[in-house]
Amino acid sequence: MFVGVIGVLLIGFPVAFSLAGTALIFGLVGWLLGVYDPSNYGSLIGRYIGLMTSETLVAVPLFVFMGVMLERSGIAERLLLTMGKLFGNLRGGLGISVIIVGAMLAASTGVVGATVVTMGLISLPAMLRAGYDPKLASGVICASGTLGQIIPPSTVLIFMGDMLSGINAQVQMEKGNFAPEPVSVGALFAGALVPGFLLVGLYLAWVIFKAVTDPKSAPATPVPAAEKKDLAREVMVALVPPLVLIIAVLGSILAGIATPTEAASVGSVGAMILAVANRKFGLAILRQAVISTATITSMVFIILFGAAVFSIVFRMMGGDNLVHEFLSNMPGGAVGATIIVMLIMFLLGFILDTFEIIFIVIPITAPVLLALGVDPIWLGVAVGVNLQTSFLTPPFGFALFYLRGVAPPRVTTGMIYRGVLPFVFLQMIGLALLFAFPGLITWLPRLIYN
Repeated sequence: MFVGVIGVLLIGFPVAFSLAGTALIFGLVGWLLGVYDPSNYGSLIGRYIGLMTSETLVAVPLFVFMGVMLERSGIAERLLLTMGKLFGNLRGGLGISVIIVGAMLAASTGVVGATVVTMGLISLPAMLRAGYDPKLASGVICASGTLGQIIPPSTVLIFMGDMLSGINAQVQMEKGNFAPEPVSVGALFAGALVPGFLLVGLYLAWVIFKAVTDPKSAPATPVPAAEKKDLAREVMVALVPPLVLIIAVLGSILAGIATPTEAASVGSVGAMILAVANRKFGLAILRQAVISTATITSMVFIILFGAAVFSIVFRMMGGDNLVHEFLSNMPGGAVGATIIVMLIMFLLGFILDTFEIIFIVIPITAPVLLALGVDPIWLGVAVGVNLQTSFLTPPFGFALFYLRGVAPPRVTTGMIYRGVLPFVFLQMIGLALLFAFPGLITWLPRLIYN
């Protein structure tokens, strides 16, 4: 079935219909061979209704709307220009400013495409004019733009929390634990904060290393004295609004004041207020933001619906038993099985999107891993860090396509591909650290949620 899906994708069919269509074909063949009962499709009705009425998943379009509205309000542009002036006198200063702004945009928007395009339009020309190596500039922008995949409020973590909550409850009941600790989206958000900042630190370390060992690749861009006079005020004006929004959204979730859905609604209203304050709000902008939100949300959910068909056929024809036996017999127990699953997800990231991978792989492998004793919060966040690379790995990394669309002709596709490779390795180092020190993920959720 997996080979069939990959083959159909290579022909050029949309992912959602490739998943569902392949599953229907294999289901028909299985029915003709007497190994599959078509009545199993009846369970899709309850699954779809559950997804459409899930209060937790309502946060997804709200956070997407918040991100799109902030992108159109000029917040990102002002942040990039101001941070560029603040760090311009340092070698590698522009690269440092792009990473910091990428982290802030991730914590306030979480929309990867909008972040990469915005930074590509504003920062890439400035970095090239300053004499930056095009490969380093491309890598910094792509990697920083994908931080929205792991730094809350990440839509990936919202879906992960919804799936892992049900899977963990089922696994614990099979073990005889009828009152398991819930796996909440808030706990995943808390668990993702330290790994998110760990990746930011690794990115900054790489840029500083390049600036020291190869000064020509990341030169300083001194700011004229005339522009330094109002720099402090510019920094405050650029930083305070997004920081207030981040604190209002994430702070309310982590403090237990609001659910992710409630916080997302507050964030959406806050994004519109910031757009009004920047004089970038109007019916035309609101209409564009709503259409973009509907498009992105529809894309994600139709992939989820297609993956549900794939999952049912795969499981009902014995695929889950095959996976269970395969992972349970891995040398190294739970650690060995987890490494294998992570490796599979990493390889799938070369050809599939993040959402497609989690919708297919998590329902099949998570029950086995949780039964082996893997912490669900650790698993959800580690998977998020792993799949962040799916936006960066050639040939189908979406961040690469986003940047290619706005990069000047002198920045070739090959330069972009080579530029992101060091950051893919940095993310693998980050993932290795999470394996070696699981407390990097589990410490904060335990501290906050006791």
